[in-house]
Amino acid sequence: MTVLEGSDNQKPVKIWTDEVSPQALEQMRKVASLPFIYKHVAGMPDIHLGKGATIGSVIATTDAIIPAAVGVDIGCGMNAVQLTLKATDLPDNLLPIRHGIEKVIPLGAGREHKEAQLSGNSLVARGLQRILEKHPSIIQRGSRDKFVRQMGSLGSGNHFIELCLDEHDNVWVMLHSGSRGIGNQIGQYFIQLARKDMERQQIHLPDRDLGYLKEGSDFFDDYVEAVAWAQNYALLNREHMMNNILMVLCKHLKPFTIMDEAINCHHNFVEQELHDGQQVWVTRKGAIRARNSELGIIPGSMGAKSYIIRGKGNPEAFCSCAHGAGRSMSRTAAKKAFSVRDLEDQTRGIECRKDKGVLDEIPGAYKNIDKVISLQGDLVEVVRTLRQIINVKG
Repeated sequence: MTVLEGSDNQKPVKIWTDEVSPQALEQMRKVASLPFIYKHVAGMPDIHLGKGATIGSVIATTDAIIPAAVGVDIGCGMNAVQLTLKATDLPDNLLPIRHGIEKVIPLGAGREHKEAQLSGNSLVARGLQRILEKHPSIIQRGSRDKFVRQMGSLGSGNHFIELCLDEHDNVWVMLHSGSRGIGNQIGQYFIQLARKDMERQQIHLPDRDLGYLKEGSDFFDDYVEAVAWAQNYALLNREHMMNNILMVLCKHLKPFTIMDEAINCHHNFVEQELHDGQQVWVTRKGAIRARNSELGIIPGSMGAKSYIIRGKGNPEAFCSCAHGAGRSMSRTAAKKAFSVRDLEDQTRGIECRKDKGVLDEIPGAYKNIDKVISLQGDLVEVVRTLRQIINVKG
């Protein structure tokens, strides 16, 4: 861990890597200068530049939340289960399984099921209705019922579904997704509200995307309610997908059951937690919670290993750890630097798409996951090492 001391109006920055761009570091210093930061800002080993707040950062605050730090993919995270299957139980040709998953899970930006996956009278629907009663414009009218069809859908970008093997050749299913379009709209709405509130109060910020909502202000409680709803939606979305994936596997593989409890963890979220005897709001933007003995998932890229980890509850990191490998170059830069042939080489032996549509997700555009893991030995311990054999992307 490296400690960058603050100044009279800036808290320290603590980072778990020696590979951080000047832009990302400056972004963290700007966050650390806000008056409600608790103790320090923590940067995980996968840290890289984000919008407003750095991806791979943990921000503890005493009486305010920065909506842009939570982001627009509210509740984005991971889900993984181990099955009672071995590598020897899998067919030589994995393409039919990949196609089966792609058939039942809507993939890509804006994609959804044809039929509603939630009842209009469900707890989820009623919770959203309460939010809409206070903020009618939070969801665009043309997409108000979209969330019932996007439940159980993947999205695009770095979201994925994988079939993996661990070091003992046990079969795992792992996926990465969030709150889809509705979480995006909720995030954007409150980011704009916070920005307008700063302008109204004539509060000058080091970055306009660091607009915040203070406890007791007009919209603070409404945001807490809405962000909690989106985080729950994201968790249910992953569970819904996992169930559909397992049904596909039942058609292609011999009978199996799930080993132990599924791991389901957010890495873009905010929650109130107790740290050093004080209740604070902890925003993890591209970071997962890693309390003592808590299981989590740190995935690599579509051609690299992933890790099931157990947290060590390190208070210096506010009981957190990295959420993945972290990008080493932008999507635009990756498309310019690599070819489809490079993608084929870097995903050799993996049943996955190998075309221009996923070129920005090429493993070479990400940091080395093994190094990311090695830098956080005081944050987590490795429980299982996974290598993917099937990868599905939007």
